[in-house]
Amino acid sequence: MTIARSVNAIATVSLRGTLEEKLKAAAAAGFAGVEIFENDLVGSSLSPKEVRAMLDDLGLACMLYQPFRDFEGLSGDLRRRAFDRVRAKFDLMAELGTDRILFCSSCHPAALGERDRIVDDFRELGGIAQKRGIIVGYEALAWGRHVNDHRDAWAIVEAVDHPNIGIILDSYHSLSRQIPSESIQAIPGNKIAFVQLADAPLLDMDLLYWSRHFRYLPGQGGLDVAGFVAEILRTGYDGPLSLEIFNDRFRSNAARLVAEDGHRSLDYVRDTAQRLIAQPTAMPAPQPVLGCEFVEFTADGSDAARLGSSFASLGFTLVGEHRHKKVTRWRQGGVNLIVNAEPKGFASAYRATQGTSICAIGVRVKDKAAVLARAAALGIKAYSPEGRPGRMAMPALRGVGGSLIYLIDDHEVEGLWAREFDAVEMDADAIGADVRGIDHLAAVVHNDEFLSWQLYWRSLFGLEARGPQDVIDPSGLVHSQALQSADGAFRVTINASDARETLSSRFLDHGFGGGYQHVALTTDDIFATARGLRDHGAAMLEIPANYHADLAARFDLDAAMAARMAADGVLYDEDGDGAGFWQMYSRAFDKLFFFEFVQRAKGYAGYGAPNAGVRLAAQNRFRPDAIPAATL
Repeated sequence: MTIARSVNAIATVSLRGTLEEKLKAAAAAGFAGVEIFENDLVGSSLSPKEVRAMLDDLGLACMLYQPFRDFEGLSGDLRRRAFDRVRAKFDLMAELGTDRILFCSSCHPAALGERDRIVDDFRELGGIAQKRGIIVGYEALAWGRHVNDHRDAWAIVEAVDHPNIGIILDSYHSLSRQIPSESIQAIPGNKIAFVQLADAPLLDMDLLYWSRHFRYLPGQGGLDVAGFVAEILRTGYDGPLSLEIFNDRFRSNAARLVAEDGHRSLDYVRDTAQRLIAQPTAMPAPQPVLGCEFVEFTADGSDAARLGSSFASLGFTLVGEHRHKKVTRWRQGGVNLIVNAEPKGFASAYRATQGTSICAIGVRVKDKAAVLARAAALGIKAYSPEGRPGRMAMPALRGVGGSLIYLIDDHEVEGLWAREFDAVEMDADAIGADVRGIDHLAAVVHNDEFLSWQLYWRSLFGLEARGPQDVIDPSGLVHSQALQSADGAFRVTINASDARETLSSRFLDHGFGGGYQHVALTTDDIFATARGLRDHGAAMLEIPANYHADLAARFDLDAAMAARMAADGVLYDEDGDGAGFWQMYSRAFDKLFFFEFVQRAKGYAGYGAPNAGVRLAAQNRFRPDAIPAATL
């Protein structure tokens, strides 16, 4: 069986459901082939021949059968039985129509580690495989009894020196043991029988347990999978890249979602690896987000009026009205907020399911055409608005919760607002300048999409992941992952929770599919901003006195500073170098979304994670339905 370059495959163990359901999901996601995991076949009601027929009907190839365990280093009757199993599995492979099988390094307690014995076993195996036209791939399990390093596996394969015996490289088994990927350069590409990929969060735990429960798709964890693949490509390997994922979350997620993300992750990691070694790639390079140009809210009737009043209390000024639509523009410093009250179109449809909410964002990029092309290559859906005269025909992509990400070439920004909006007469000094930009956006998603949206941002725009955080809400745990552009010009956090009563989960209960819950605004003087918010009558979140008493002790703040922070409801954090971070929060609009104001000292890269529990407790104490809806 000849396999073309740049082919994607997935092990059936990676997906939820019966074998039939897994195969259908893999085919629908665009995979060319699968690894059939033995347990999936054993538990299937289909015979191997029926599975092969189904594969043919779906346009899939069985690229690997796996795993064959505990083969090498045995003696006596155990060795005889191992070779009997080999012949039985080779017969089964003929029925499946596959010519590759994975032999993982032995964990059998009776297996001997004598290198010559192991080489002899594989040399004899090679003779049997050659008669059947089968390629055997030897994989070093990270917890193998005698062989747990791909360098040792390669030494054995090299010593066997048989055309039907090769090596299988698995990113998890190598990277979890911190084996240098550069060592792959010693392996000729034609001796690599297959490549399996998995990412993982950086955890300190038993390798087997880590592997069986916490593998991620490439681009979702902290392992350098792209660097691993780059070294494989250097060898001249031109076979498939395949996913082998063991993850409790994926076993409960829809197979369709995992399969689609899996295909995207392989395209992403292949593209990244090719760029690392200057190979031609099939898609444009990721375009960094240069900044968030606007945040768009959907609201109509009295909600739109209340939202405008809320913006005004936060220091925003109405500066423009759209020439043809019921859309207004509010501005403060470098931040634009849009209120879309159109009775038809995307914003109206979004409002019907999500209510008054953030329905879109607009981001500046250098080349929006390149972003669209990369998105198409990654299977990310575009949205095409009507391009009639008087309607902004900005290209957009589908984003979190069905929202949109509008793409704006950086050089277009200057004329964008003047072309679409009539200016509203106001005093020259009316536009507040306390806020100068958007520090970050925070989205809430369902737990089964938590990793999916991280992959979206990383693969499309090249955002970098910060350290994940587990945040304590009074009603349960919230998982949070921050991502940002390399220069910090754009930041987004993804939050999810299994606990039904957390603030994040209550936000999800309001609509469908999640969305943006808060916008963090940057100021250069948090106390001047606090004073301005008081003057405008903004409703801000009250922070308990206990927090500021503890804060003064933790950071050796003088009494006057602690009192000032307490009076303004300002929270504070420092990093290990003493760089400070100040933050304060508005109350939520109708239980839905809220604003944060932050001041970052140069060098502070976090998000005030130690304060998250206090903030969430304060938000849980404050119930927006208990106050007049005219304020935040």
